[in-house]
Amino acid sequence: MAALRVLVGVKRVIDFAVKVRVAPGGGGVQTQGVKHALNPFCEIALEEAVRLKEAGLAKEVIAASLGTKSSQETLRTALAVGADRAVLAEVGEGVATGPLEVATALAALVGRLQPQLVLLGKQAIDDDCNQTGQLLAAMLDWPQSRGMTGYIPPDGCEAPGLEGGPVHTGRLPVLTGPQGTFASRVELEDGAVRVQREVDGGLETLRLRLPAVLTADLRLNEPRYATLPNIMKAKKKPMEVIPAADLGVSGGSPRLKVLQVQEPPARAGGEKVENVETLVEKLRQSGRI
Repeated sequence: MAALRVLVGVKRVIDFAVKVRVAPGGGGVQTQGVKHALNPFCEIALEEAVRLKEAGLAKEVIAASLGTKSSQETLRTALAVGADRAVLAEVGEGVATGPLEVATALAALVGRLQPQLVLLGKQAIDDDCNQTGQLLAAMLDWPQSRGMTGYIPPDGCEAPGLEGGPVHTGRLPVLTGPQGTFASRVELEDGAVRVQREVDGGLETLRLRLPAVLTADLRLNEPRYATLPNIMKAKKKPMEVIPAADLGVSGGSPRLKVLQVQEPPARAGGEKVENVETLVEKLRQSGRI
């Protein structure tokens, strides 16, 4: 099997350990003077790509991001973890970007870089949209695949007469033009990738024909920390900066507008009671029972 070129989308978000505070006016959250980091789900996608390269299954790992100049720091982190090079689709300060803009930029980069596999985190922890992977698959004309639950068809079973339907091979169905979401396990095969997905009813196994878009779930792997020597080496790795407009990302008005952000209500203090009877009475008075 020929080694693949893997494109990994990464995003700069407020560090998960930082207590997020509402900005004055309630129009968003405070971002100035707040520590930012690589989105945790993007870390998982990046780790999986690096592991594929270490196993000799990937020839190159490219990290890409849509954001302001500050996103270069996030991309340097990705390079320190193991990416070979990075691409920043740069937008100006204050330009609103969402899943649609990110997917548009990534789709243009796919045309330029010709990766055989695109890995993304299933969602970002700042907006929790969980949309970029699905949008990207649609833009690339790689339909989202659903409904195959580890089914092994009998030998000689033919594919249904639907365009883009599963191709039966005597093993798991091979889905053409696929996009696998919530991947908890990834195994590359000859011209395909086997993906285990977490669904409401348990686990679903798909065999997807490459090229494909995958989004990483929390249990796919445990990301590594960037070591100091690799952080130093990352400063010498190539990073290309492309104006986002050159990739088809317009700087128009945002499609999604935040009306108001509020702090959650403060929790009331607890109260100790002497016995069970008093507890039941207080619960009855408060309407809990």
